[in-house]
Amino acid sequence: MPGVGLRKTPSRKGSMADVPRDLLEQIKELERLFTVDQTKLKSITDHFISELEKGLSVEGGSIPMNPTWVMSFPTGNETGTYLALDMGGTNLRVCEIELVDEKGEFDITQSKYRMPEELKSGTSEELWEYVADCVQQFIEYHHEGEKLEKLHLGFTFSYPATQEYIDHGELQRWTKGFDIDGVEGHDVVPMLEKALAARGMPIKITALINDTTGTMIASAYTDDQVKIGCIFGTGCNAAYMENCGSIPKLAHLNLPPDLPMAINCEYGAFDNEHIVLPRTQYDLLIDRDSPRPGQQSFEKMIAGLYLGEIFRLVLSDLHSKPDVCIFEGQSIDKLKKPYTLDASFLSSIEEDPYENLSETHELFSNKLNLACTKPELELIRRLAELIGTRAARLSACGVAAICKKKKIESCHVGADGSVFNKYPHFKARGAQALREILDWTTRKDPIDVRAAEDGSGVGAAVIAALTLQRVKEGNLAGIKNAKDLL
Repeated sequence: MPGVGLRKTPSRKGSMADVPRDLLEQIKELERLFTVDQTKLKSITDHFISELEKGLSVEGGSIPMNPTWVMSFPTGNETGTYLALDMGGTNLRVCEIELVDEKGEFDITQSKYRMPEELKSGTSEELWEYVADCVQQFIEYHHEGEKLEKLHLGFTFSYPATQEYIDHGELQRWTKGFDIDGVEGHDVVPMLEKALAARGMPIKITALINDTTGTMIASAYTDDQVKIGCIFGTGCNAAYMENCGSIPKLAHLNLPPDLPMAINCEYGAFDNEHIVLPRTQYDLLIDRDSPRPGQQSFEKMIAGLYLGEIFRLVLSDLHSKPDVCIFEGQSIDKLKKPYTLDASFLSSIEEDPYENLSETHELFSNKLNLACTKPELELIRRLAELIGTRAARLSACGVAAICKKKKIESCHVGADGSVFNKYPHFKARGAQALREILDWTTRKDPIDVRAAEDGSGVGAAVIAALTLQRVKEGNLAGIKNAKDLL
C-alpha cells in the first residue's frame, strides 16, 4: 500500500452554509472534542512505549504483554494438514488448512457459525458444548465415512490469556461482551478437549493462540517483511517478536537472551489509569455502562464494538439539550436503545456519495424511524467522520510505539479486523497519523500497514506446524504435553 493517504481522499462537496448556528456551534464543539492533533499523538505514543515495557516487567502493568511461546517466524516452507478453530467475538470458524510444498502457499476449507448472544452470558459447559458441536458438524460434513488419525488443531482464542505453555492458556478476563462464569482463571484447553473427546473426535489442541499472534505469523508466512500483526475489529490488539533477554518476567527461566518470543500485547487495556488518552464525556459513559468499567480503555475508543455507540450517545445528548434543535417533534425511542448502532452504520454514512446525503437520510429513516433535515444530515456526516478519524489516528499510536521500542525503521505490518478492512478511509487516516508521529518525509511510507493473511485460520495452522517442528527438534520450552503431540 505504498503512499497510501498521500493523495486527498475524494469526497462529496458538503456545505455548511445552510446549517443553523446552534448546529454549527455543536459541530465545532464536536471537532474540538474528537480531534487528536500531532502533539497529542506523540505524547500518547511515548506513554505507550513505557507501558509496553512495564507490561514485560516482573511487576507488570495494565497492558498484559503475554508471552505466547511462538518462538520463531515461519520460513514459508512449513507443510502438513491442520485444523484451526477461531473463536472470536461474533463468529466461530472451523477450518482445515493444508500447507503445501510451494513456499508460502496453502489450501483452506472452512465453515462459519454465529456465536449466539445468549452464550456470551451463559455457562461454561454451554459454551464448550456449542464449540465442540460446530467442530463435529464440520468434520462429519467434510470427512463423512472416513476413519481419522490424530488431527492437530490450532485454537485461536482471542481473549487475554496467561500462557506458561503454548498448549495451555488460562483466561485472564473476558472481553468483547463475553461474561461467562467458571472460565476466568482456568485453562481453556482441557475444557474444550473434554467436549471434543466426548464426541469421539481424535483431535489434539497443539497450540492455543491469539488472533493477533496468528495474524502476524500468517502474514509472515507469505511476506518475510512482516514484523508486527494488528487487529482492528470488534476489539483491538497487536503482536510482535521480542527477545527473551528483554522480558524480565521470564528471566527465571534462563532462556537464551537472543531467543525470539512472540508477545501478544493485549493493548486494548492501554491507559486504564486515564493518564493520556483524550476521553470525552461519551467515552466515560461507555466505560461506566460496560460489563467491565475501568478496563480496556484504549479499546473502548477505537474498536468496532464501540464506534456506533459513541455516535449514538452524542446524538442522544444533542437531542436532550434545550438550546439545540435536532430531530424536532420526532420520537427518538429507537436511538435511545444502547448498542443499537454498530460500526457498519457509521461506514454507510461515510460512504454516502450524494450531495444531499440521500443514503444517510434513508438509513436514519429505516433504522431509527427519524426523518432528518439537510443541516442535521451534515452534522451526522461530520460526527461519523470525527469518530472514525479519531479511531484510526489513535490506532496508529500502538503501531508507532512498537516500532519505536524495537527501533524498527522499515517493515510491513499485517493488519486484520472488520474496522481495518471495511471502514472507509481507516487505512489512509492511520497511515497519515503514523507519518505525523514518526516524522516521515519520504514519499513511500517505510512502515506499511497492509491487509493481513488469515491469522486465525492459516496463522493457527502455521503455529501448530512450528510447534510440532520444535517438538521434533527437541526444543520443548513452553510445551506442556510434548509426548501427546507426536
